[in-house]
Amino acid sequence: MTDKRTVLVTGGGGFLGGAIVRLLLSRGEKVRSLSRGLYPELARMGVEHISADLADLGALRQAFQGVEAVFHVAAKFGTWGHYDDYYQANTQATLNVLSACRACGVARLIYTSSPSVVFDGRDMRGVDESTPYPERFEGPYAQTKALAEQAVLQAARAGLPAIALRPHLIWGPGGLHLIERILSRARRLRIVGDGRNQVDTIYVDNAAWAHILAEDCLKRDPSLSGRTYFLSQDKPIPFAQMLNEILAAGGLPPVTRKVSPALARIAATLCEGTYKILGIEAEPPITRFQVNAMATDHWFDISAAKKDLGYAPLVSAEEGLACLSQWLGDYYSGSRS
Repeated sequence: MTDKRTVLVTGGGGFLGGAIVRLLLSRGEKVRSLSRGLYPELARMGVEHISADLADLGALRQAFQGVEAVFHVAAKFGTWGHYDDYYQANTQATLNVLSACRACGVARLIYTSSPSVVFDGRDMRGVDESTPYPERFEGPYAQTKALAEQAVLQAARAGLPAIALRPHLIWGPGGLHLIERILSRARRLRIVGDGRNQVDTIYVDNAAWAHILAEDCLKRDPSLSGRTYFLSQDKPIPFAQMLNEILAAGGLPPVTRKVSPALARIAATLCEGTYKILGIEAEPPITRFQVNAMATDHWFDISAAKKDLGYAPLVSAEEGLACLSQWLGDYYSGSRS
């Protein structure tokens, strides 16, 4: 009997990374996770967890020894903060991952990118992967993820088999970054504009499944290397509906109050200016990136992912919301271990 191959996930203790780890384990893969933190739950699942910083190239090269495929998921997300922090966590870390992949002979890399890399603050309606990078980025997260994605695609052209995936607004049980931001701000939330602007989302297990499909397909067809793919539920919904469905899953009333995009942008500009002048490190209550994201259409043509990867959502939005509601009930009641 041949030995199992080893697959590595950066950020395996995180939201999407954890979902990818669980899927890999369900397929009988030998999984190695690399994150800065300690995650005892990974060890309980039989995952080999390595605690290391992606800035440590030596540690990466050790961790990547004997690895057949890498899922590079770890990243710094946010709408506020210092550019250098985002650059180190997103761009430089990816450059280090690429270097380690080459040094260790990794056969395939699946990189988790973001639709933010092509967002310029304006409506995006059914755009596909031919959409160019903008001349001006909507914040350091988008810019540094775009630089990282470009580095991955350049590495693919140079011979490292790699695919970049762009899942949009990942949500589901365990996804407290997005969910808790919405729930914790429920009382002061406003719908920007009329709330009818259409947005794509993706349930976490569907995003994870797409990563597995991408690696499988790249293994069978190396000509897919160097491509990017948008991912979603393939069913855009009004932004206000998305917001209120998450609030309902958390047992909270819907948002009904509205503010015009122009007024919201003025408020965001004033907030950002005040925080910069006062040197406040925390994220302002509202930023221009958030306003643009809440006020515009942003949904994507995922025909390429369907055609090349055979992607289709496994979990419907309705099923996902039911799972999220149950998880939130357990989480906030303190019964989640």
